[in-house]
Formats: sequence, structure tokens, C-alpha cells
Amino acid sequence: MQQLLVVAIQDILPNKVRHAITRLCFFLNAICSKVIDPVKLDELENEATIILCQLEMYFPPSFSDIMVHLIVHLVREIKLCGTQLSDT
Repeated sequence: MQQLLVVAIQDILPNKVRHAITRLCFFLNAICSKVIDPVKLDELENEATIILCQLEMYFPPSFSDIMVHLIVHLVREIKLCGTQLSDT
């Protein structure tokens, strides 16, 4: 879905909206990969915040619910999971 959505919205949406959704797809693809570079986690966390701000600019307020907000916390959960795995 992360790769197909980028292709599906290619000619349908305005450029700014398409760019925000594409960034979201790349972000989700990065955190769902099998190997995640711990050095890039802070960068991904900042990227999530920027993406959500862009989505809030282009979509109505009803779009931003708790499920969209959870994207901000995904990188922190990855950090916690990585810390727990390295301690065992």
C-alpha cells in the first residue's frame, strides 16, 4: 500500500497534497522496513511532525483524529523496542 498509493495519486491530487501524502508513504515505508538505522530515528521523528503539520494544512480539521496523531509516537515506540532488545 505504501508504494502503490504514491502511484495511484500521481495525477489526481494537487501537488502540495500529493507531496504530503507521498512523504507519509515514505515515512511509513522507512519505519516498516526490516532494518532501521538507529541514527536516523531522530530524523524520522522530526519528519513525522512535519508531515502531520502538512496534512493538517491541506485537510479539514475532522481529518486529524487520534489515529492520525499516533503517527507522532511510532518512532518513540521503535526506540523503546530497540532499547529493550539490546538489553536482553
